[in-house]
Amino acid sequence: MADSSFDVVSKVDRQEVDNAVNQTAKEIGHRYDFRGVGASVSFAGDAVTMTANSEERVRAVLDVLQTKLIRRGVSLKALDLGDGEPRASGKEYRLVGSIKEGLSQENAKKITKLIRDEGPKGVKTQITGDEVRVSSKSRNDLQAVIALLKDAQDIDAALQFVNYR
Repeated sequence: MADSSFDVVSKVDRQEVDNAVNQTAKEIGHRYDFRGVGASVSFAGDAVTMTANSEERVRAVLDVLQTKLIRRGVSLKALDLGDGEPRASGKEYRLVGSIKEGLSQENAKKITKLIRDEGPKGVKTQITGDEVRVSSKSRNDLQAVIALLKDAQDIDAALQFVNYR
């Protein structure tokens, strides 16, 4: 019997992120507590920029954006805010976050180590670029690895499991 396998990847649906940003912009345009504070949000390239005239309003815009991202099925681990503190820029405060895609070498090594240490025996892993291929003779072992990775707390990436064969 041939080995079964799947790939662990970290990809973000950019259209869903764009939709979440547009919904956030629409909501902050209509909400009473955002009137007159110059609140805005934009998405260009990999950067999501939130601006307002006070730190609290920028954090409120971030809260609305995070809510919209969750509703659209985008993991918050894909949004990298750096230190998460709004920076003063003239008369306004600005918070810039970036969208992370692909597994870093460090996260790929964490995943393979976790599978090797806590996963079922006979499961093989292989790092190829920004994804990890997991293979085994038993499909049940692969299901156990997926459950193990979904419960892992120390992996700082939004994981998806693709090419399950």
